[in-house]
Amino acid sequence: MAALRLEGLSIIFGGRPAVEDLDLTLQPGEVYALLGPNGAGKTTTLNMILGFLKPGRGSIDVDGVDAVRDPLGARRRIAYLPETVMLQPNLTAVENLRYFSLLAGRKIDTAAARRLLGEAGLQAEAQDRRSEGFSKGMRQKVGVAIALAKDAHVLLLDEPTSGLDASAANDLAVLIRSASQRGLAVLMATHDLFRVKDVAHRLGILRGGRLLDERDAASLGPVELEQLYLERLAA
Repeated sequence: MAALRLEGLSIIFGGRPAVEDLDLTLQPGEVYALLGPNGAGKTTTLNMILGFLKPGRGSIDVDGVDAVRDPLGARRRIAYLPETVMLQPNLTAVENLRYFSLLAGRKIDTAAARRLLGEAGLQAEAQDRRSEGFSKGMRQKVGVAIALAKDAHVLLLDEPTSGLDASAANDLAVLIRSASQRGLAVLMATHDLFRVKDVAHRLGILRGGRLLDERDAASLGPVELEQLYLERLAA
């Protein structure tokens, strides 16, 4: 069974289509990069999957759950990392993980929280620090740990490398590959062509809400990918 399936997904804002007839299928463990400039419809697509926006037409299936009819049921199977992960600033990383896990209906102890944070790449010395001073990369690691604790089937990432330095972006790539190996389907909305080759199995190019092209990431070299992207956006 597909982890995520979109069929004919469409939504209109102000009389103009923001997403139009989008078909997309992700299998468990697959990493898919949805490429496109700002305004292409990437975040709108994620918001429809999450149930924050209702599509005008089309269907969304999340691990066998109809996300249009049962958005809460679908959301329980989804972990979402926005461009900026918001944590409780006065809580430590361990406390944040336990707090957000409780909100998701799962109770984990401190030892389990430390293990999950370690698996997400957060150093032991940072786990008992209050999150108010965390970098974006550190907040993302806590966010990934929250996703792992939730036992989600689908991981959605919105511009995950925006504002990250090279080291933090490399850490994120490791986390995405680890999530894939655990069987999570990962859909990342991004315009970072460089990192796509590091982590994605497939990629799609979105412009004006329409999927213009879809390729296996391994079939394209970095230069070919850049040329394809620019050609599709200019067409």
